Amino acid sequence: MAYNGFLPENVINIGKIYSIHYFEYMSDFSFEGESHDFWEFICVDKGEVEVTGGDKKFILHKGEIAFHELNEFHNVTATGTIAPNLIVISFQCDDNAIYYFRKKILKMDDVERNLLASIIFEARHTFQCRLDDPYLQNMPLKQPPDIFGSQQMIRLLIEQFLIHLARRYSASYTSVVRPKDTMPAAKSTKSKNDIEVYSLVTEYMKEHIRSHVTIEQICKDNLVGRSRLQKIFKNQCGLGIIDYFSKLKINTAKELIRSRHMNFTQISDYLGYTSIHYFSRQFKKETGMTPSEYASSIKAMSEGKFEEN
Repeated sequence: MAYNGFLPENVINIGKIYSIHYFEYMSDFSFEGESHDFWEFICVDKGEVEVTGGDKKFILHKGEIAFHELNEFHNVTATGTIAPNLIVISFQCDDNAIYYFRKKILKMDDVERNLLASIIFEARHTFQCRLDDPYLQNMPLKQPPDIFGSQQMIRLLIEQFLIHLARRYSASYTSVVRPKDTMPAAKSTKSKNDIEVYSLVTEYMKEHIRSHVTIEQICKDNLVGRSRLQKIFKNQCGLGIIDYFSKLKINTAKELIRSRHMNFTQISDYLGYTSIHYFSRQFKKETGMTPSEYASSIKAMSEGKFEEN
């Protein structure tokens, strides 16, 4: 008996990848704009920005993604209220399917958010440069890359991201009848419960970002055992609970620094640190920079004076 096999159809093929950026902007940042003969999308990870695409202006909010087609003029401006975090990826694609995204503003789901996070992870191990310089036009590659196959993984992840978006928003995808879950109900329920606990506790941490909380307090207030909670966090984000809370505090501090409404002492007090010195040590431990070095770096970037160290 002969095996014929088949060659899978490729509906979206990514050619050259021109840039992959993760920006942390000041609250008053403005990029004058450009146009180019390849596609680009911008996604707001935190905050909001005003975007120009062709002859239209719109506000892009957290979790939203906008596409710029070939030769479309586009720019981005922070709204002045929230210091935004943005993901910007530009690439070549000559398939007709890519025009589905023309002029669209879409909202990401958790799967797409995780795919973007994986792209950024692979990019950090692929490019011999930082990912946060908006004026960098060519991104040099590491030779060899830190991780085997990282360049190919980036291409595959972008393709998967685009296909998932198109499926979720197009009528053809919603009409597909999905097969019933073949996993045992008990296991499915447990997994769902773990995700619910993780979501509940992360929201609890955000609400208590200005406090000093212990694992015992988190467990008591959320009615969950310590060992189970530790296991859930390791599975979901690869961090311990307190490590996650510390990272959350520093990320909040970075946003406050970029918003420029508070000085370092005020930020330290606001986030419940015992002293400005302890805050500075924790900030450098997490980011590799002191708060003042971080502020100077972001300011230099927004003024077009950013240089690779």
